[in-house]
Amino acid sequence: MEYLITGGEQPLMDKLQILTAAAKYDVACTSSGVERGGTGQSIGNCVKSGICHSFAGDGRCISLLKILLTNECIFDCKYCQNRCSNDIPRATFTPEEICTLTMEFYRRNYIEGLFLSSGIIRNPTFTMELICRVLYLLRTKYHFNGYVHVKAIPGAAPELIQRAGYMADRMSVNLELPTAEGLRALAPNKHRKSILTPMRQIQNGIVENKNDLVLYRNAPRFVSGGQSTQVIIGATPENDYQILSVAESLYRKFELKRVFYSAFVNVTGDSNLPALPGGPPMLREHRLYQADWLLRFYGFRADELLDEGRPFFNVLLDPKEDWAVRHLEQFPVEINRAPLEMLLRVPGVGVKSAQRIMAARRIASLTFADLKKIGVVLKRALYFVTCNGRMMYPVKMEEDYIVRNLTGEKERVRFGSDGMSYRQMSLFDDGSFTRPVGAEERLQAAVGQL
Repeated sequence: MEYLITGGEQPLMDKLQILTAAAKYDVACTSSGVERGGTGQSIGNCVKSGICHSFAGDGRCISLLKILLTNECIFDCKYCQNRCSNDIPRATFTPEEICTLTMEFYRRNYIEGLFLSSGIIRNPTFTMELICRVLYLLRTKYHFNGYVHVKAIPGAAPELIQRAGYMADRMSVNLELPTAEGLRALAPNKHRKSILTPMRQIQNGIVENKNDLVLYRNAPRFVSGGQSTQVIIGATPENDYQILSVAESLYRKFELKRVFYSAFVNVTGDSNLPALPGGPPMLREHRLYQADWLLRFYGFRADELLDEGRPFFNVLLDPKEDWAVRHLEQFPVEINRAPLEMLLRVPGVGVKSAQRIMAARRIASLTFADLKKIGVVLKRALYFVTCNGRMMYPVKMEEDYIVRNLTGEKERVRFGSDGMSYRQMSLFDDGSFTRPVGAEERLQAAVGQL
């Protein structure tokens, strides 16, 4: 495979700067659920938590190397800075270069793993072949046992998706836009069917692999960290209810680990894109993440949180608070008798604190002081719960009264209109250095010679 693409004369450091910057808009790159110890014959291991996805210029480990294989692309998606019609610096790593960077950064304790995405170079199958080559070299030639998350390229040959699944810990296929209509308008080269096909293939492969592991303990693992996807928010006119319904459907039908929401950033200036005078819709993204959490861990459904008559979240309240003040007929909840399902619906009560309440009340009747020790956020919960039939303070069970008190206590979340709040930390953020870092020092740091 190496003969298919060469590094050319472009310096490795220039490529690294271009392709780390080009990867910053892909947010679907966390790890979870993978536990793999060192073997004594390989380098690195996997842990279930603690892996982040950024670098700082002073060498702090923050700690996935997040890059593109290439920012060349044959597609012309109107929202993407890497689209073929954009006049930007282009770069392409060879598989060997990616392996060298990954191993040198790992040895210097900069990273614990790799997140690898890519533009489409030549065609989807060729791009997926290069990604598979990177995985093969890392796992066999360099014996890298750390965490690796790669993109499955829609339209690539299924056997390549399958091959990558046995070498990667997590895979993701970006849905890009919430609806097929949005794709047709802004990404004419992409189609919903071509995106969902590899997503279904990965899901089926995970299920089959679980069955194999029951029969054969030493069977190779297929995408053991599950799959995820990413949806761009605000580039097309879909409302929050539509977006959340799509996410709920993906969780139910494709058993995804995560749906990531990415506030749209207009980096191309295309006339078909919204102007966004207030900057990227970061608060809307935040509310969708909160609602997504309610879908996955709190037993809510999308049609409970929103509906056709009320399709957007209240920006002043988090989704659970918003649901609670619109369903005051179900409150207050008696902490010492309510079932777990109802405790999870109380604002200020999380999954762990609800479980602690269930355990503690078997021993003694709980008071508000006990709830505070357990971890309940009383400044939100006090409007919705009683202990032994009494509320913490006299409270009027009226929506306007409770909303005024909840919003008056909360600090407003501020997001900069200059767009800097969404910026990924640069691999070479030089703000902490007392003098500028030269090109030679950067290159030495990249390849482990500094």
